[in-house]
Amino acid sequence: MNEGNARHRPLADRHAVITGGSRGIGLAIARALATDGATVSIMARDRERLAQAASELEADGARVFACTIDVSDEASVAAAFAAARAAFGSIDVLVNNAGVAASTPFAKTSLAQFQQLLDINLKGVWLCTQAFAQELADDGEGGAHWRHVVNIASTAALKGYPYVSAYCAAKHGVLGLTRALAQEWARRRVTVNAVCPGYTETDIVAAAVANIRAKTGRDEAGARAALASSNPQGTLVTPEQVAHVVRSLVCAGAEAINGHAISVSGGEI
Repeated sequence: MNEGNARHRPLADRHAVITGGSRGIGLAIARALATDGATVSIMARDRERLAQAASELEADGARVFACTIDVSDEASVAAAFAAARAAFGSIDVLVNNAGVAASTPFAKTSLAQFQQLLDINLKGVWLCTQAFAQELADDGEGGAHWRHVVNIASTAALKGYPYVSAYCAAKHGVLGLTRALAQEWARRRVTVNAVCPGYTETDIVAAAVANIRAKTGRDEAGARAALASSNPQGTLVTPEQVAHVVRSLVCAGAEAINGHAISVSGGEI
């Protein structure tokens, strides 16, 4: 690879795994990393949507592997990561993006709902990062080259919001895990960071808009404006804006950025 190609494709010869990679933020991240030269393995629950996302990425010239996963299930995670390694080799970048949200007053939040949010948003990050950690065992002390873990948390990892206590608890847990692993792996040539988007144009926000409309009678524009009001810029964040931050954390030159929670929220935090 010549110097010009290295400059324009800084992730050439790198393999990135993105969970929740079939839509929204995850798909935007997969597209950004593929543009930078990475081979990408996208994982999600919806087989049909995964196939569509893979086709879109391949049409843009990406080398992509698509695999179904239930991030809350240890066996499913192990099988998905084994399949990704079989397709593209060792994993250099892990983006833990898969997640769900639910809006319910605390007193009405069932134990089952609380457990589901923990299982997907926190346990899922734990299991996928443990699967990724196999690379570290193979690398030994010092590592062959830099590897990166990016956890897509939320501004809900940095502050509290009403009616989403279970979601906030899970995302605060993700941030704690991020900071702990950043310290533990600091000398293993691995960085671990969290990206914390505010309200972003995703299916989660679409569901929140529908919930606001159902409970308040507002029209769609009013419901969207209510969510965007927490952003000092008065807008919703885009998946591409989140992806831009992720790509900056996994390219050469970002090695000293470790254990951080980067807010992507227009100044909300």
